[in-house]
Amino acid sequence: MKTVRKESGEACHLVRVLVVDDFEPIRQFVCETLGKRPDLQVVGEASDGLEAVQKAVELKPDLILLDIGLPTLSGIEAARQIGKLAPESKIIFLSQESSAHVMQEALRLGAWDYVVKAKAGSGLLAAVETVISGKKFVSSK
Repeated sequence: MKTVRKESGEACHLVRVLVVDDFEPIRQFVCETLGKRPDLQVVGEASDGLEAVQKAVELKPDLILLDIGLPTLSGIEAARQIGKLAPESKIIFLSQESSAHVMQEALRLGAWDYVVKAKAGSGLLAAVETVISGKKFVSSK
C-alpha cells in the first residue's frame, strides 16, 4: 500500500485494486463503487481468469476482486495461481455463486472474503474495508 495525503492533509493508505469479471457492466459497477473511496485506486481490469493471473503478476495489486465464473480459467483456478505468483495480493471473491461448497473452496484457497453479487450494493465496500484493515470475513452467506 502506498501512503497518500487526503485533502484534509491527513495521511491515508492508497489501496491498489484489480477488478476481474467477464461481464463489463459488473466491472463498471465495481469500479464506480470503489471510486467513492479516495483511498481505493483501480489499477486494472480483467475479463477472464488467465488475464487476471497475468495482471496480478504485472500490477501487484494490494487487493483483487475476483469473479468465480470466468472464461479461460475459473476464478478458483486463477486464485490458486495468484496465490503462488502474487501471494501479497489479497483476494475477495465477488460471485453470483452462493453455494456453501464453493464459498468454502474459495476461502480454503486463501480468499479474504466472499461477497455474493446480489448483495454487492450493500456488502462490497464493507468487505473491502474489512479486508484492508487486515481481517478475514465472509460478508454474505
